[in-house]
Amino acid sequence: MSTPPITLTNQAAALEGNGWKAISIAESLFLISLISMFLPVKVYPVIFVISSYFFYRETPKLNFSKWSIALAVFSTYAVLSYLINYPGEPLALTNIIKLVINFLFLFFAINWLGCRDNESLISMLDSVLLAVLALSLVQLLIYHQAYDFKLITGSDSSGQASSLYRNSLYYWGLDDKNMFGARIALIGFSFICIPVVLKNRLSICRILFVFLIGFLSLSRTPIVALLLGVFFLIWISVEKKWKIGLLVLVAIALPFILQKVIRVDSLTSSNDGMGIRLVYWKAFFQHFNAISPLGNGFLSAPEFLGSYADFYRGEPHIHNTFLSTYLELGIVGFFSFLAFLVWFIQDCWQKTVNSKLWIALFIPILSIMMILYSGYDNDVVIYLCLIYLIGSLREISFQNIKLSL
Repeated sequence: MSTPPITLTNQAAALEGNGWKAISIAESLFLISLISMFLPVKVYPVIFVISSYFFYRETPKLNFSKWSIALAVFSTYAVLSYLINYPGEPLALTNIIKLVINFLFLFFAINWLGCRDNESLISMLDSVLLAVLALSLVQLLIYHQAYDFKLITGSDSSGQASSLYRNSLYYWGLDDKNMFGARIALIGFSFICIPVVLKNRLSICRILFVFLIGFLSLSRTPIVALLLGVFFLIWISVEKKWKIGLLVLVAIALPFILQKVIRVDSLTSSNDGMGIRLVYWKAFFQHFNAISPLGNGFLSAPEFLGSYADFYRGEPHIHNTFLSTYLELGIVGFFSFLAFLVWFIQDCWQKTVNSKLWIALFIPILSIMMILYSGYDNDVVIYLCLIYLIGSLREISFQNIKLSL
């Protein structure tokens, strides 16, 4: 991929510490877009559309990379599938509009980010992420307070954990345990990685802060994603003598993680989130012949699971991005989405020679996509933008990364 010209927007202000005073409309909208995902009123589609327009205006020349072409194929096929297999439900129309808006936002945002110097933007993003995570912590504490803090040390089952989330107390984030947990993991890991690229430092306090929020969400999703990402990040940052200590620490913490976080005793239970996933995945592979090579149609997972799963809890997808994509959109959808991901990762790799950092950044999103997401959620789109923004800032050497508070 050819490197686009760099626009030195707001660099003078950033050097003087006045980045907020010189913030552009597009930069403001990028940060507002991130915040809008956490608002209880779903205004983010409108903000995404407006943001895309201003990204386009500040981009000297659009770059139609291979990943964007694959994404266009996927989106076009999804729209055609929706039109051909129109289920007559408002939810289907909402989701197809969401798919188009989210992917247009991704295309214009990446083009915009790729043609400018983003150091000032990342500094402002750091403050926004802290505020977002702090409000998420407050929201979770409100949930726990209403539950008399009975689940503050963890829950025995997914059903019990889900009962913590009450619509009447919801004002920030999401009222769904797993989706809110996944969002915390992705935003939190971005927050952890920013000092790595800005100051060559890996902050222990940030790691503990993010893990605390993830634990209080009572969702296994953020903890597993964060454990994988943070472990790899620390592993590549410390000297060999500290790696033994890291393994010992993991071994000591493992029983607590398995019992209180992973809830391994109830992992295959029918009222456990992971147990439900196993039932859905079993139905997918056992009844693979019931899936058309062209796909069963946009948002067809509920009908499939209702017919073939041992039991069905009403989820809109199969809890795996790739299985859901094949089930709904068949070979064309599956391979175009896979090509999009592969080529997007390849473009990131070519942007800066930060192979270890790129691996660390992609670990959380890929691990979550294996157990959640439909593939076109706004969480995925925003995190891919954050990945590109953080990982492409500059080349770093993990030999120079220092652990700090």
